[in-house]
Amino acid sequence: MMAAGSDPGQVADPVDGTVGVGGQHLVLIHGFTQTSKSWRRITEALSDGHRVDAVDAPGHGAAATQRFSLPQGAEAIADAGGPAVYIGYSMGARFALHVALQRPEVVAGLVLLSGTPGIADETERAARRASDEALATRLESIGTAAFIEQWLQNPLFATLPYDEAERADRCTNTAAGLASSLRLAGTGTQLPLWDRFSGLTMPVLVVAGALDDKFTEIGRAMARRIGRSAQFESIADAGHSAHLERPDEFLDIVRPWLDGLVD
Repeated sequence: MMAAGSDPGQVADPVDGTVGVGGQHLVLIHGFTQTSKSWRRITEALSDGHRVDAVDAPGHGAAATQRFSLPQGAEAIADAGGPAVYIGYSMGARFALHVALQRPEVVAGLVLLSGTPGIADETERAARRASDEALATRLESIGTAAFIEQWLQNPLFATLPYDEAERADRCTNTAAGLASSLRLAGTGTQLPLWDRFSGLTMPVLVVAGALDDKFTEIGRAMARRIGRSAQFESIADAGHSAHLERPDEFLDIVRPWLDGLVD
């Protein structure tokens, strides 16, 4: 797991995971309010043939006391994960994209699920920062458990099945850690990366749930902007959390893509 610390490079031995035989080294980065355990079904499936590690993002899980921005967190994750294929979901996709742009030498491939390269319009970005600050303040006021219940009422998660264990895992996060994540690594803090895609020379797989119109549009646009090294795939009957809603379909996309990296 990533350990707490004030220096972006101050981390513990890489991350918890399962070791498969041969294949690729995979580093998985979860979304906001989750922990590395949220990938459990995916890590178990992919460990048959790959070495799979799942990281706790700054402000979450065992890294709850880390206070890192997206660029700082990306450096810490790259240091912890080392050379690998980086797979990120939502907030984790934003961290993974920063890893690929800042430390391309450690990224053999990149999978971005329900990710964004940032809000291009400065006014919209400022509004999002204000919204994230309001969320952080409310989170600190009502506590993690109540916030998680409210957070998962977001229309973004309308198609996410109820999972008691997954919700319980989210509730292990601290209010202070999650609030810091919103303030330091929220979408409103992210400088837009659309014009930096020429730096992505590694293979890139962009994935979105077909029911998530916003991130499907963003995903297609990212793949087009990245160019030949990228491909976009849509998961039918899935929303924002496509890997949790349709894990088998997600794996059906990722596995052959990973196999293609070593052909």
